[in-house]
Amino acid sequence: MQEDVYHVTLFVKMKIIARLTLFFSLSFFAFFLAAILLEYMSALIALIRIIPATVMGAEAEKAFWVALPAALYLSILVTLSYSARKGFSIKLSIICIAFLACIFTVGFSLGIDRTGTLEPIFKRAIAIEAEPGLILSQSRTRIVLLKESSDVFGPRLVSIPGQPFVYQELPIGPNNSILALPALSFGSDTPWFITSIAIDLSLSARELKARLESNYLYFAAYAFSMILLLSSMRFLMELSQWPLANMFLGALVFRGILALETFLNTAEINAMIGSFLGGRIPPALLTPAAFVALGILIILYTLLSRLARRERSDEDG
Repeated sequence: MQEDVYHVTLFVKMKIIARLTLFFSLSFFAFFLAAILLEYMSALIALIRIIPATVMGAEAEKAFWVALPAALYLSILVTLSYSARKGFSIKLSIICIAFLACIFTVGFSLGIDRTGTLEPIFKRAIAIEAEPGLILSQSRTRIVLLKESSDVFGPRLVSIPGQPFVYQELPIGPNNSILALPALSFGSDTPWFITSIAIDLSLSARELKARLESNYLYFAAYAFSMILLLSSMRFLMELSQWPLANMFLGALVFRGILALETFLNTAEINAMIGSFLGGRIPPALLTPAAFVALGILIILYTLLSRLARRERSDEDG
């Protein structure tokens, strides 16, 4: 009888693991591809706004690296919400999601790193062709090209706020330096909240890339600690009876963790924490140590609160 119960329990756990694996894998791939597309489009828009057009260089590799933390944060968030809505075991969910996230993070990081230079993927963009009279603007500064836009050294009129028109027959500044043309005015109305997230994701990607290139141990410690902290937030998905509200709250907390990651990685904060600890922990392990400590505390709180809730319900029953 006990053996049958054991087999049934094992079958249920394997089924849960399979469902979490499938859901996390699909989520990670979907978010990763979407983040790559958005980053590429952003880089392409920045490229075509410049006259003359420049080479994208390492933008391809940067897009892959920025997509990695974005996919990691979002896939963990939606998978935690999925496990809570399906009523999966909280311990099994945290372990499974953390394990899957580690595999995907390490695998994709090594894959991006081993691809080598991706610059040949992008060819030099064709310079924007326009007739004389093209007006370029940026930060209330206007430049009117008096020849075709392909003529970089052509004459122009420059309008600077608070100053009269300046005619430049040959736009060469001091020390024989060319006066750079501003970007085309496509507008820059992106909310600061979105911009700050993009900046923090770029900094997170740069940190992962730098650690992978410098030391595999430091990279593994950093990735695991961040994943542990994110996976420990499963309790947020059970705070109320509304899954969407719980996931929204989880998204805000994940945004705070991303900001905390950027904050802890700054040189000043690392130096302050290192001096406080007396150099007992290497500087490269300070942020991972903080993440692991927070993750363990949150997991202990979750388990103890569930245990206390169960005992309370037994007493009431």
